[in-house]
Amino acid sequence: MRKSAWRIGAAIALISAGITGCGASPAGTAGDAASVAGGADTIKVGLLHSLSGTMAISEVTVRDAEMLAVEEINAAGGVLGKKLVPVVEDGASDWPTFAEKATKLIARDRVATVFGGWTSASRKAMLPVFEKRKALLWYPVQYEGLESSPNIFYTGATTNQQIVPALDYLKEQGKKSVFLVGSDYVFPRTANKIIKAYAAANGMKVLGEEYTPLGHTEYGTLVNKVVQARPDAVFNTLNGDSNVAFFKQLKSAGVTAKDMPVMSVSVAEEEVKGIGVDNIAGHLVAWNYYQTTKNAANDKFVAAFKARYGADRVTSDPMEAGYNAVYLWAEAVKKAGSTDVEAVKKAAGGIALDRPEGQVTIDGDNQHMFKTARIGEVEPDGQIKEVWNSGKPIKPDPYLRTYSWAGGLV
Repeated sequence: MRKSAWRIGAAIALISAGITGCGASPAGTAGDAASVAGGADTIKVGLLHSLSGTMAISEVTVRDAEMLAVEEINAAGGVLGKKLVPVVEDGASDWPTFAEKATKLIARDRVATVFGGWTSASRKAMLPVFEKRKALLWYPVQYEGLESSPNIFYTGATTNQQIVPALDYLKEQGKKSVFLVGSDYVFPRTANKIIKAYAAANGMKVLGEEYTPLGHTEYGTLVNKVVQARPDAVFNTLNGDSNVAFFKQLKSAGVTAKDMPVMSVSVAEEEVKGIGVDNIAGHLVAWNYYQTTKNAANDKFVAAFKARYGADRVTSDPMEAGYNAVYLWAEAVKKAGSTDVEAVKKAAGGIALDRPEGQVTIDGDNQHMFKTARIGEVEPDGQIKEVWNSGKPIKPDPYLRTYSWAGGLV
């Protein structure tokens, strides 16, 4: 076993056991913690994202959106007559740190719930902490599916709401071959297993599959492999600032979106800014929300975010899902009349809200969301133009049970 893998496993085991030295109380006490979260007039909530390291390019903006939601809810009177008090922690782009900080938020800070994470590795590290301590995590980012935890609400897309629609779109555009490029951790590797199963069932060839560590910046050799393979499209599951180097070096190699479009599932408006629009214009992305999504709720959201953080800031799918998560939790608390985890979970099923992406409904069976799939093209101004959508919210199917070709994956 690699040293890094041992470190992650050991850290999770120690944290779950409550012996990390952060003042943890005995396991299984989160229900009591939730009931005393905050003072008589306040409720503490945790915000846990990477504010430093390779994932900061993506996660800082999610934290900002969650803070905006907290401020808006407080301005409207709070939850159950109490003001929300955010306790912010930095996961530092490090999986064991996410587990450690989750334990601190639950056991020492006694937060009522936590909003946090981005990478599936960070979620996987936190999952045993929340399950062991019977606490509640709201995870805001699209992911690879094949998971459902009673202690997590997934407000981003699952596989049948993003990856499968992206493949369907490429197929409809006549793309018969793809090259897979991803970061080396659970989300890209699992996503690519699903992509290969889809490809085998739909007459699509996979001409290559390459992984690089998070934070990797040297893509010359990988780009040469892509160029030599000559796929109809590249399916990109790189995360964080590796996308900056990849797209710059792809352009330097003379690859254009017209000749070889890249379909990305972890590049949104915030990442486009970091990559540089000249390096990514014309390429494709798959999400459930864009800043350009047309509805009144989004107009209000974009205006509020820019007023709070600056006219040059952009909105994106993960941050919108994080923003939604705070409102969905608050609605479930109001319905339950309590911040108690079990009461909130019971109340949450079926809650439907009009959000910036359109209507979002909580599926009480698996704690995922009904969401509309959208394919977009990066415009020269850095915005994303929607070129296709599913027409209505898609019921979440994290285990792909409604897809015959996915039988070997679940």
